[in-house]
Amino acid sequence: MNRLEVAANGFATASILLATRNNIHSWWTTIVGCSLFALLFFEARLYADVTLQFFFIVISAIGWWMWLKGDAGAPLPIRHAPQSLLPAMGLIGLVIGLGYGALLHSFTNAYAPFVDSAVLVLSVIGQLLLMRRMYETWFVWLAVNIIAVPLYLSRGLQLTALLYAFYLLSNVYALAVWRREMRRGKGV
Repeated sequence: MNRLEVAANGFATASILLATRNNIHSWWTTIVGCSLFALLFFEARLYADVTLQFFFIVISAIGWWMWLKGDAGAPLPIRHAPQSLLPAMGLIGLVIGLGYGALLHSFTNAYAPFVDSAVLVLSVIGQLLLMRRMYETWFVWLAVNIIAVPLYLSRGLQLTALLYAFYLLSNVYALAVWRREMRRGKGV
């Protein structure tokens, strides 16, 4: 465990705590944390995770704006994803994940390229749902964290694995909070 891992985990913890509480400050803390994680994952040869961090930085800026102004100038409410969206995203994600994993396997010295790519693809899907404040985002994040914890442990990133285990628990909490706010009509 080094200072970079500690700092990245600190910002990531703040980000997830804010996101589970439906707080807009989760976006800028995500940007800082992802910048630090990009460096950490590069050192650990988890290249799909490096790519993911750059995606998160860009998408977090967009998500921040969408939460403020994304629904005809008004904040987005929490809502359910359309029924056809999740299977389509799942199929596209599977194809992209296998393809990216194959590229990493063939052309880099990446560690666990297919598992790392699964974390990448599921995280992208989860983030896209989060940007639109769709309740189902938290089920996708549960899957991400179940996969990520053993991956990070296998690379000696104990603090990061602990963070993702914490994410797993916070996902369950977020499901309850978002469901309650959605039912009350307070999803903004």
